[in-house]
Amino acid sequence: MLKELNFIDLFAGIGGFRIALEKHGANCVFSSEWDKYAQITYKENFGDIPQGDITKIKETDIPKHDILCGGFPCQAFSISGKQRGFKDTRGTLFFDIARIVEHHQPKVLFLENVKNLTKHYHGNTLKIILRTLEELGYNVFYEVLKASYYDVPQARERIYIVCFRKDLEITNFNFPKPTNKQIYVKDILENDENTKDCIVNRTDVKFWKRDETPSLNPIQIGQINNGGQGERIYSINGHAITLSAYGGGVAGKTGAYLVNEKIRRLTPRECARVQGFPEWFKIPVSKSQAYKQFGNSVSVPVIDAIFEQITNILNKENEILT
Repeated sequence: MLKELNFIDLFAGIGGFRIALEKHGANCVFSSEWDKYAQITYKENFGDIPQGDITKIKETDIPKHDILCGGFPCQAFSISGKQRGFKDTRGTLFFDIARIVEHHQPKVLFLENVKNLTKHYHGNTLKIILRTLEELGYNVFYEVLKASYYDVPQARERIYIVCFRKDLEITNFNFPKPTNKQIYVKDILENDENTKDCIVNRTDVKFWKRDETPSLNPIQIGQINNGGQGERIYSINGHAITLSAYGGGVAGKTGAYLVNEKIRRLTPRECARVQGFPEWFKIPVSKSQAYKQFGNSVSVPVIDAIFEQITNILNKENEILT
């Protein structure tokens, strides 16, 4: 059997990575998150407060760990292409991952970012990230996965990067295959009694004839005003749009849905559900902060499925981990 794996939770948010990894028996030995409201939610659910700004935390003050994980913010690297290893990333938050990796050399790196990372700065940002990880001594694998195909009703596409330290000699890694579970927005809704303050009352609404055959994609059935961001109405027989931490419009951050003949945005608990958070997860902050937190978070079942693949391959290579 594989020994217990210790991990660190960087850019921890409200702990989506932690939920998935702890489910598989991994042990969190350090977390970092600068947002004070996210720290409140994290503490309420895990019992400890993440340390603050990772740029101000020395790598020597971080415990030894087997896995480094986190969904890091993405910035362009202004000196890209200079072939200076991870120094090319200085001034970005990825640099902080790189310096921690250089010092601790964990067995596995497990990172998440927006799909647009593949195109960011004309693709140069991703190229530098991949090159840096390779130069730090890792075999690197990445893929864009859509949460809709992994047990949650949300069309959220993200890039996932999994790296194994080269001495482990893991040269092949397969990301999990889609489950295509037939789950839709209608399956995660709260009772109407809990959603009254989410109702959108507008007169500038129009619907069109539509086919609401259940789909693992969002089904737009109407619009508010001119149908801009946050003004599109979707069927509960389809999937939610990608939750967002920001964004305007009358139904910004969650999108609008026709539920029992009323137009409304999703509630914070429904946002938790479309991100795959368990029912025990507590939401101790205001509604506006909750929307931001779930919009910034990871889809837990996707992280879970990828980590299961990671543990499977580590089990096969167990003889080199002892």
